[in-house]
Amino acid sequence: MKRLMKRALSALVVIGALSACSQAPSPPAAQNTAADEAKLQTDALAWFDLYNKGDADGVANLYADDALLMPPGAPASKGRVAIREFIAADIAKSKAAGISLKNGAVTGVGVSGDAGWLSGTYLVVDASGATVDAGNYLSVHRRTNGAWPYVRDTWNSDREAATPPSTPTPKKTTGK
Repeated sequence: MKRLMKRALSALVVIGALSACSQAPSPPAAQNTAADEAKLQTDALAWFDLYNKGDADGVANLYADDALLMPPGAPASKGRVAIREFIAADIAKSKAAGISLKNGAVTGVGVSGDAGWLSGTYLVVDASGATVDAGNYLSVHRRTNGAWPYVRDTWNSDREAATPPSTPTPKKTTGK
């Protein structure tokens, strides 16, 4: 009888141990992303400030070495050096046109692990302060050594795209 009790008790211990091993792990604690999201928003404000000051190096330094800038109406610029070249030329065009960029509103921000994103609106204003254009932007960021450099960045105007001139329809000819 004692032997039967020992076997039953041993079986219960083994079953208990096996069932404990097969339980799903508890979900990880929710990530507190508020500080990271605030950093992304601060960096967006810095982007606009540096751009309007004419600091192409400062803007370029907000991007990762392997970042991709995808501006409207232009080929993508890959890498910090190419991004700096594009930004410098774009700043020069803006200054010549007497316009500056203003951050409108942040429309979304999120962080998951080491990836983050930010979306918002922007305004293009002339020297009198009148809005001459407005649009939207979306940026993707990657946490690197505590910083959140841009890894993908794109924007678009709310204005309707210019339509190409229409081409005349060829006249049908009769085969004689």
